[in-house]
Amino acid sequence: MASGEFSRGKDSIRARGGIVLVGNLDVDLEQAQRFGHLLSPLPPEMRDDTAFMDRLHAYAPGWDYPKLDPRKHLTDHFGLVSDFLSECWTRLRDVSRASVLDGRIHFGGALSGSDIEAVRKTVSGVVKLLHPDPAAPVPDADLEWIVRLALESRRRVKEQQKRVFKSEFKNTLFSYTLGRDGVEQFVATPELHSDEAIDAEPLPPGQVWAVGPGGGETGPGLYRIEVTAQPGSGVRILNQPTPPAFRESVKVAEQNLYANARALVGDRDPRAHECTVQLRAMDADKTGALLGVPALVALSGAMLGNNTRGSTIVVGALALGGSLEPLPNAIRIAELAVEKQAGKLLLPVAARRALNDLPDDVWTKISIEFYREATDAAFKELED
Repeated sequence: MASGEFSRGKDSIRARGGIVLVGNLDVDLEQAQRFGHLLSPLPPEMRDDTAFMDRLHAYAPGWDYPKLDPRKHLTDHFGLVSDFLSECWTRLRDVSRASVLDGRIHFGGALSGSDIEAVRKTVSGVVKLLHPDPAAPVPDADLEWIVRLALESRRRVKEQQKRVFKSEFKNTLFSYTLGRDGVEQFVATPELHSDEAIDAEPLPPGQVWAVGPGGGETGPGLYRIEVTAQPGSGVRILNQPTPPAFRESVKVAEQNLYANARALVGDRDPRAHECTVQLRAMDADKTGALLGVPALVALSGAMLGNNTRGSTIVVGALALGGSLEPLPNAIRIAELAVEKQAGKLLLPVAARRALNDLPDDVWTKISIEFYREATDAAFKELED
């Protein structure tokens, strides 16, 4: 990334030992994603060759780069492509800065050897540009930003391979951990994200996808519950004004957390933590009613520091005593989960009979799991 030759238009930055591709599309992004992949402007011999794709360190989409202003970025006598700039890049290639990763960043198991090599080279190039002095330390915040950028760019390459070769490259959930005691962080590609769909990536600790049964007029609604935990006491809801039904769900979840603390969070003391809760409504239903189980899962995940399973929706209402309340609209909830492209739906086992009339095509599009009590739901949803 630190040396090579620029070519304008839809081509690439070519470098010895690998390529960093900068792509521009002639069509709308969403339309392009429906009928092809981001490498489609390349000649067929390149865009369909996995060996060539594996030489890509990273794919940087053109929309990530602002348009160059000649008055600010170019001189009167040199443009971007010049002998001087090429010589600078050539000298930068003489030393690798990938060693900044050693002992600080630990990559997840989904990355293959070629992926790790590509990410290390991309990180090396960006570190040289942002921190040219090899003797100066690279702060954790800068290193984490660079690693996320490199992983996102490399994952974009793998996603395009997956679109061309449907049977290969199934696991592209790239992740990293900063330090030995850090929390595993997953990296997504923004252009593949839809506000109308559930992501396949595991959610950060304290975050849960949930569906509430809703009312007669709105029907079930999709929510995202986000909880953060820090030293202190009590549970605070950030939504203002707070929907009364959601306040009741959080109150019930809090009391169940206190009552079943050892089973849910081990030796951690929930009363010694201050939790902040935020509810994000994705559909017309804004009440946040009957979300006791997902709220309890979110509270437990925030205290444990465990990620939540990706592509999963949690459903269930709790009573103060810990029993599960009847779940209305089970069929409509399952259909909504399919609409949101969820891969799994976690329901109380009492809802099994209500799903007898669920259409066959819905059964084939989603995996439905059942839990017998709230602690069972937490065990199934929170990743180790």
